[in-house]
Amino acid sequence: MKSRDRRSALDLERDLPTTAEDVAALRRAKTILRLDLEGYLHFLRQVPAPAASSLRTKRGPRGDRPFGLVD
Repeated sequence: MKSRDRRSALDLERDLPTTAEDVAALRRAKTILRLDLEGYLHFLRQVPAPAASSLRTKRGPRGDRPFGLVD
């Protein structure tokens, strides 16, 4: 997209409508204390790890050879 091409620009009123429920949820989220690094890591430890079988069924990256840096 070129900067001169504004036909496909994102229009927040049209392309990202919000409801009263959305606004209320954002206001509630704003009042929650921000997490520091320790709090975030603590939260991540509480999230259960996905089952290995579900990870095996996910498709991985495509390509005929592994990525490598060129000197």
